[in-house]
Amino acid sequence: MKTTLQVNNAVISWAISRAGFEPNDFFIEYPKARDWVEDIKEPTLPQLRDFARKVHLPFGYLLLEEPPAEKLPIPFFRTLPGDSGQISLNIRDTIFAFQKRQDWLRDYLKDQGYDPLLFVGKFSVHSPIKDITTDIKDTLGLPDRWAARFPNWQKALDYLGEKAEEAGIFISFNSVVGNNTHRPIEVEECRGFVLTDEYAPFMFINAADSKSAQMFTIVHELAHIWIGESAGFDFRHLHPAENDVETFCDRVAAELLVPKKSFYEEWAKYQNFDSLAKVFKVSQIVIARRALDLGTISRTDFFDFYHAHVQRHYQQKESTDGGNFFATLRKRLNLRFMTIVNRAVRENQLLYRDAYDLTGLRGTTYEKAINEFQL
Repeated sequence: MKTTLQVNNAVISWAISRAGFEPNDFFIEYPKARDWVEDIKEPTLPQLRDFARKVHLPFGYLLLEEPPAEKLPIPFFRTLPGDSGQISLNIRDTIFAFQKRQDWLRDYLKDQGYDPLLFVGKFSVHSPIKDITTDIKDTLGLPDRWAARFPNWQKALDYLGEKAEEAGIFISFNSVVGNNTHRPIEVEECRGFVLTDEYAPFMFINAADSKSAQMFTIVHELAHIWIGESAGFDFRHLHPAENDVETFCDRVAAELLVPKKSFYEEWAKYQNFDSLAKVFKVSQIVIARRALDLGTISRTDFFDFYHAHVQRHYQQKESTDGGNFFATLRKRLNLRFMTIVNRAVRENQLLYRDAYDLTGLRGTTYEKAINEFQL
């Protein structure tokens, strides 16, 4: 006779809901769970382990006496009014994974004698926009009209990312939970998030978004770091949530990427979204947003253009790394983060088990990545 486990049916119900399933739909696919919820039967150990995998939950949670109170470590801003505010499990798990990386890295860097990053929290939402954009450019070493120097926005995006990482910011470009392609993170739900920290600020950019839109997200998150405010956001319709922090960071991003003076100069010459997008290396939607903010087009004109643009291009596939797993992994994990993890392992300051946990890689895949990246 198989041994069964006593579990609280409220915990089972919570786990199903937490994973984003409607109970009745879940019971059709997984009928055993209905028996547990209705106290008809108790699960066996293998059944409960299988259930834990199904709902993406650590097994130990299912043995708790009551559902735990889970709270995101950062605010997550929604653009659309009336949004339920419910954050998907995929986003939650990604934020918690990044928090774990940050906690370890902060302690490691402090133990190694690294100095704190002086630009983190240097300003506030009451600071002049021009002061913060100037400081970001000076810290990152970005010359005036820097983006216009590149032939396309992919190269401009790469340059901006490199400059931010050289300053000590860890950027991850990913569109799934870890390396699990069966758990996508939808662009309309999360364009990005940032975990500020004076030693190890982490930034997540949704790689499923267009390259030109990613540029705006990076700069928006840089503004968050400069005012010391962690946050996640969906940024739907390329508008921030109705929040002072989000509105401020949006204004900083707009001014840094498309300075008002330069915009008026180029608008006088072209009055064309496509031409200005190529000059500033941002999306046409960003240019349209800037035109709206500066009063050169109406809200009706903006939303007409936005919806038409999204309908044409929103899910259009852009160039990829050709399916190369390690090329994708390099962007997902951040090469500098991998370098530090590997160094800690080699110095016996981090167990392989913990390195696997931090990177989401296991055994030979971890070693192959280390060799591929020549770390």
